[in-house]
This record gives sequence, C-alpha cells and structure tokens, in this order.
Amino acid sequence: MTSLAPARTAGTAERTAPDLSYLLDHTSHVLRTKMAAALAEVGMTARMHCVLVKALEEERTQIQIAELGDMDKTTMVVTVDALEKAGLAERRPSAGDRRARVIAVTDAGAEMAERTQAIVDRVHAEAIGSLPEEMRPVLLAALELLTTGHLATPEESPAGARRARQA
Repeated sequence: MTSLAPARTAGTAERTAPDLSYLLDHTSHVLRTKMAAALAEVGMTARMHCVLVKALEEERTQIQIAELGDMDKTTMVVTVDALEKAGLAERRPSAGDRRARVIAVTDAGAEMAERTQAIVDRVHAEAIGSLPEEMRPVLLAALELLTTGHLATPEESPAGARRARQA
C-alpha cells in the first residue's frame, strides 16, 4: 500500500531564505528610474552618460564602449547617433589604427559628462544616504564582494535568464 502525500494548495511553498532576487532587482529597478528621471532633466540618458564617460577615459571604439556599458550593437548605434546629433560626441578614425573608428567627445560633451557625473553621484549618494550611516560601508562592501566573487559571472542556462530592465 502506498501513501499519498497531502495535496499542496497554492501559496504553501515555504520560503527558507530572503528573496534576494527580488530585493536586488527591485532596488536596481527603482534606482534606474530615479537615475533616468534625474538625467532627463538635462536631456540625457544613462546610456548617453555611460558612452561619454567611457569615451573620455581613453580612446575606445564603439564596440569597446558597448561591451563596457553592457549595450547591444543597435542600442549603441542609436545612442552614439543621439550624442552626435546633440554635438556631444563624434565618430573619428583612431589615432592608432586608421581603419578603426573611435568615439570622440566634443568640448560640449566633456562639459555634459561633468554635469551628468554630478547627477549620477548625487542619485547614488541619496540612495546610500537613506541608510543608517553604519550600514553604508557594509552594504557597499557586501555588494562589491558579490559582484567580484560569487555573482561575478552569469551562468549559462538552456532556458536563458531575462536581463534586468535597462534604463
């Protein structure tokens, strides 16, 4: 004689750990919305800011900046097109390899990058500042450990994992 386990009803799954996925995804999403709203005040997006900052650091191709900013090719092209139209950046031949095209930031683009960096820093400071002072370094250290350690590299999955929403 076999015993049948009692039927489970909806909502009876027992959580054994905090929902880290929700906590990280929700806070990341809300932070992106706050960042998008703040940057929109000066007519910029987080992607535009990223391109300007990465292009100012050193001579980089569009592909290199796209990889650093985790952008697909189409998104990168549209972003650079918008920066060119605004007079903030332009595509130029590389000084080291005339066949390669790099993203060069104009003087107006460098000024905008300074403005947007101040906005980004303010939004981040407001988020961290909402925590009790003694918790701030602990959170940042823990996130740094996760992003450079256990959660540094995405897992390959046959079903794939949906990327977090991008700002």
